[in-house]
Amino acid sequence: MQPVAHSIGVLLVDDHQTMLWGLSRLIDGEQPRMHVVGTARCCEDAVATSEDLAPDVIVLDLDLDGHCAIDILPRLLSNEVSRVVVLTGEREQRTLDLAVLHGARGVMRKDASAQEVLDAIERVYHGELCVDAQTMGRVFSELTSVKKPPKADPDAARLASLTHKEREIVRVVVEGSGASNKALASKLFVTEHTLRNHLTSIYQKLDVTNRLELYVYAMRHQFDTTPVH
Repeated sequence: MQPVAHSIGVLLVDDHQTMLWGLSRLIDGEQPRMHVVGTARCCEDAVATSEDLAPDVIVLDLDLDGHCAIDILPRLLSNEVSRVVVLTGEREQRTLDLAVLHGARGVMRKDASAQEVLDAIERVYHGELCVDAQTMGRVFSELTSVKKPPKADPDAARLASLTHKEREIVRVVVEGSGASNKALASKLFVTEHTLRNHLTSIYQKLDVTNRLELYVYAMRHQFDTTPVH
């Protein structure tokens, strides 16, 4: 009998002590083919332990004390060594699909047989995917679908339409909300007539009718009042 070239190191992550105990007994019973290198019961411990041990395979429950473990998948996989098999009681298909999209190589439900779990660990370790065809079909469709461009933000477009000078005028108007047009024109080094012409253009672009509405609009949309240079 030839010796096993490498014993698969497995990290178990589950918030149920009984589940951890059972999985540990199952996997350690397969030595020297595979063995448990560590366990964790929460997201923080899972990340820390995986960073310390760099296990070959992480068997991960998605519900860890009320926290969804999908968020930590990128960190668990950041060492470029570990691969993840999700072993969960989760029935929501979208959640399972997200786990695969975030890097899980296998998805098993907790009603899977002991042999199915062992086979999944070995298959994933050897670079295979252990995911049902329906899940892979949905994931593939999502990865290859053409994303619709986000809807244009009309307010962002309006603000972007302002010229350099108009943005400076809006800034001065906001800073001197109670000042007269004469005072504002003086501060801008333009005549009152020129200021009124600029304000008319600004009102049309931002769809407001007076200085008060302009002030409210600028505040609502967090207009940058940093001086323009």
